Amino acid sequence: MPLLDQVLGNLLGGSGGGSSPLQGVLMSMLGGGGQQRSGPGMGGGLGDLVSRFEQAGLGHVAQSWVGNGPNQPVSPQDLHRVLGEQQVQGMASQAGMAPGDFLSQLSQHLPNVVNGMTPHGRLPDEGSVSV
Repeated sequence: MPLLDQVLGNLLGGSGGGSSPLQGVLMSMLGGGGQQRSGPGMGGGLGDLVSRFEQAGLGHVAQSWVGNGPNQPVSPQDLHRVLGEQQVQGMASQAGMAPGDFLSQLSQHLPNVVNGMTPHGRLPDEGSVSV
């Protein structure tokens, strides 16, 4: 089973069957690999997400998820700042959730998903995260 699918299945329940509204959004956001995607909720993968946290002054938070130490929490407000209004709206719509509910759920699950995708304490090589 591909890494991202396995991590999401373990953390959100199920195995890639879309059992959680967040699962498809997280697959789009974190599984970007080397593929160029556009539109709301479509990210450039895990490295892009970490870069966005760094640009927002929250690099230490994202790095705690990648590293082997304890995961620092992230607030829904910080996620909104990192992702931006347009992407939050698009991802919330994709998940079928209100933006506030989506950000609340994402803030709970994202640290563990990123941690699960980086078992060796470092970002995977570009394009090596399979969905």
